[in-house]
Amino acid sequence: MRSSSEQARQNARNDGGEGEMRHDIPLKVLLIEDNRDIAENICLYLDGAGHTTDYAANADQALGLAAVNRYDILIVDVMLPGTDGLSLCRRLRSQHDIDTPVLMLTARDELSDKLDGFDAGADDYMTKPFELEELRARLLALTRRASGRTRQVLRVGELQLDARSLRVTRDGHQLDLSPTGFRLLREMMLAYPNLVFRDDIERSIWGDDPPDSDALRSHVFALRKVVDRPFAHKMVETVHGIGFRLRVGDEG
Repeated sequence: MRSSSEQARQNARNDGGEGEMRHDIPLKVLLIEDNRDIAENICLYLDGAGHTTDYAANADQALGLAAVNRYDILIVDVMLPGTDGLSLCRRLRSQHDIDTPVLMLTARDELSDKLDGFDAGADDYMTKPFELEELRARLLALTRRASGRTRQVLRVGELQLDARSLRVTRDGHQLDLSPTGFRLLREMMLAYPNLVFRDDIERSIWGDDPPDSDALRSHVFALRKVVDRPFAHKMVETVHGIGFRLRVGDEG
């Protein structure tokens, strides 16, 4: 992560090239982080993207804010003073019945630490240091996924996916997808027009024990054969080394 608030301001000005940062769909974010410099960097960056960020330095402050405000997502640092981030997440889930998506932040990168976070009720996990742009992308992906849990019929261009009937069509033609292909396509449709990170899509399909790297590539290849091959316009795009996304028409 950038080490100064001035760098965060510069990121907010320069993101995506010239001019001001492009604005996302506005989110209301609660950040729970006891390091003031890190918290300021994150708040400045997210505010520059058009989001609203409330800040808490410890678990008690966070519980007070979460009890009276509705947030789209929570960013929780694991190493909080007093009640740590894992315990806070458990209290939010079990005692306060708050199902808002939670992104955990920590300097620990061991698998056991990540599993502890997911067991506590976290939806995603980032280790420090990290890029603020990736943090923003993960927040957007988590909130899209959360809102998509209640969306049974998805439409992107010529594609339509019905989660109730497990039926997928393109331009009115039914597509015969494997169960994994169906889940892959659903993740891409939920994320559209943005991309889905490889790690996120592997975790969504296979949990914390994904197969070797060739497995995802093979499933995407099979998905393309069904979704793209019979049609003139190719919709499934690989962003090499990063992830996948859908394209509609002549999008550039």
